[in-house]
Amino acid sequence: MLVLVRHGETEANAQRRLLGRAESPLTDKGRAQAGALGALLGPVGRLCSSPLGRAVRTAEALGLALPVEVDDRWVEVDYGAYDGERLGDVPAEVWQQWRRDAAFRPPGGESLAELGVRVRAACEELFAEAGTGGRADADVVVVSHVSPIKAAVAWALGGDDGLAWRLQLATASVTVIGWGALGPVLHRYNLTVDPAGRW
Repeated sequence: MLVLVRHGETEANAQRRLLGRAESPLTDKGRAQAGALGALLGPVGRLCSSPLGRAVRTAEALGLALPVEVDDRWVEVDYGAYDGERLGDVPAEVWQQWRRDAAFRPPGGESLAELGVRVRAACEELFAEAGTGGRADADVVVVSHVSPIKAAVAWALGGDDGLAWRLQLATASVTVIGWGALGPVLHRYNLTVDPAGRW
C-alpha cells in the first residue's frame, strides 16, 4: 500500500494561511498529531518525505525507526506571490482563475497541472517498484502536503488536476492507495485520529 500522510498542523495552518514552499514550524498540536499517527500505521518498509521541514519533522515524529528518504517530487505546490497570504486575502478573481484553469500559474509559482505531472511520475515509480519485488507485507509511507496528496488521489482515480478543488484534506490525515492488478485503487481518504487515538 501507498500510505500518504499530510504533515501535522503548522503555525501557518493554524492562522489559515496559504503555505507552499515557505517554511512554518509544526505546532505542539502538529507534533502530537504525528506521534498519534505513527502508532496506528501497520508494517512500513519505506518512509519518504517532501523536502520541506514540516514534512520531514512529521516523518521523524511518526517514530517508525526508518531513514527518511527525501523526494522533491512530493514538495507542496508553489503558491508564488501568494505564499503565506491569509486565505481570505487572496483576491476572489484569483481563486476563480485557479479553479477554472489547472494551467493557471500564480506569479512566481506553479500550476496544478505542473504539480500533477511530477506527482504522477512519483506515484507511477512507486507503483512499478511494488510490482517488481516490493515487499507485499510492508507499506510505503510518504509524508507530503495537501496539493500533492490530492494530485495522487486524482492519479489513482484517473481524474484530472482540477479534481483537487473537490477534495478536503485535514492536517495529519492519512490517505491509502493500493496496488491493484489493473492499476491503483483508492482504499481510504482523509482518515484522522480521534482524541482517543483511534481512526
